[in-house]
Amino acid sequence: MAGAWGKVRGASRAVVSATGRTGRSIGRGAHAFGGGVGRGVRGVGRASRRLTHAKGADRTGLGRLIEVTAVHSAGDAFITVALAGALFFGMPVGQARGQVALYLLVTMVPFTVVAPFVGPVLDRFRSGRRYVIAGTLFARGLLCWGMASSVVYGDTLSLFPAALAVLVLSKAYNVSRAAIMPSVLPADIGLVTANARVALFALVAAGGAAGLGAGLVAWIGAEWVLRIAMVLFLVAGVVSIRLPRHVDSPEEDETAKPPGVRALLNVGPIVAESMRANAAIRIQAGFLVFFLLFLVQDEHLPGLAPEITLGLLAAAAGGGGLFGAAVASWVKSYSPQLIVLSTLALTTLTTVVAAFFFSLWTAVAVALIGAFAQGLGKLALDAIIQREIGEEVRSSTFGVVEALLQIAWVFGGLIGLMLSLFAQGTAGLAVMAAVLVVSLGWLLVTRRGRKRTSVANAVTVPLRPVTQPPAATGDTKPLTNPF
Repeated sequence: MAGAWGKVRGASRAVVSATGRTGRSIGRGAHAFGGGVGRGVRGVGRASRRLTHAKGADRTGLGRLIEVTAVHSAGDAFITVALAGALFFGMPVGQARGQVALYLLVTMVPFTVVAPFVGPVLDRFRSGRRYVIAGTLFARGLLCWGMASSVVYGDTLSLFPAALAVLVLSKAYNVSRAAIMPSVLPADIGLVTANARVALFALVAAGGAAGLGAGLVAWIGAEWVLRIAMVLFLVAGVVSIRLPRHVDSPEEDETAKPPGVRALLNVGPIVAESMRANAAIRIQAGFLVFFLLFLVQDEHLPGLAPEITLGLLAAAAGGGGLFGAAVASWVKSYSPQLIVLSTLALTTLTTVVAAFFFSLWTAVAVALIGAFAQGLGKLALDAIIQREIGEEVRSSTFGVVEALLQIAWVFGGLIGLMLSLFAQGTAGLAVMAAVLVVSLGWLLVTRRGRKRTSVANAVTVPLRPVTQPPAATGDTKPLTNPF
């Protein structure tokens, strides 16, 4: 009996010893794996830091602004994916159309009233722009927590106002970020290049977050994706406070009043022309999102499975945006006005060709070129405003521009939503091609007339009599001004 008990104890000790060795081996393997992942993450972080802080961007604050904007874009992508998963998809096509239309109307109609006043308010707080930026990020973090609860309980009545507030705060961040860009501009980088660098990192972060967010929505649910977005916004808010102090403008006279919206619309012919061109591009961008989306869901775009087609169109749009940001950093020697008109011309030509030869691959091409034109044209428009508009009303101008471009995008989306009910791909793209052709022709005619008027005014300068300084005798002699 004692011998049997000894054998049992010996076997138990052997099992415990083997288990311990196995646990230690697993622990060493997990530690090695974790260490490898950690080293990889640190390596990516160091490489990103070298890119964001290149050419003096670390000294002026541009590098930190790029990092904050990248986190901001990742948070916005999480919100978009979470709301799309919670509201628009996984339901019948007709019901999804109704939800999309309700979202556009409920959030965008108040936005058209609120957004133009964002810029003037920000101009009144130019001496604390860092804290304004941080405030927009902190507020969005808290709203994400509230939207997560609304998603859990299916409370759309509170979800839509929160989505509106998130949208307005996101635009407020973009306005503030664009307004301080000249303050953090290194000497060796132009405005278009600096804007492109910010946009490039923002797009990469948004694209990665969108893919990750889609997987997380399927795994843990939309509410947890919104809570992760809350953490991102809070971290970005803390980092934004550490922006350099020179991004804040000196205190101004408190009695000075910001200009009204009507005065801000008189921004000059160069800015107005670029705004109209970008608005036409935004109309086409909003149209493509909803028209092609429901075209695929209605199975009117054959060739591949609907899920693969949607992924291909999304990849084309994302790749076009990245390509536009990359090209913007290479065209610093070209006029921003010329870039804006060229992007509109390219968008128009591509849409016309796609209308005549409509297929899956022409739809992918028009999505790619449309996203490229939208990204490049907006970066050129930002550079024009930063160059042409004074700092005292720069935020106000950006606020009006952001509102008009958002309205144009929504208008295009509603057109696409309505045309998807009864029009096939060729007819829908033909309508949009006609809108773009008219917009481009009108801009070219007005631009030519403005140039002709400028040349005529320069040639026919009236001659004024110039009085010669009094001579010793006190006489004056009128002379003809040769200039």
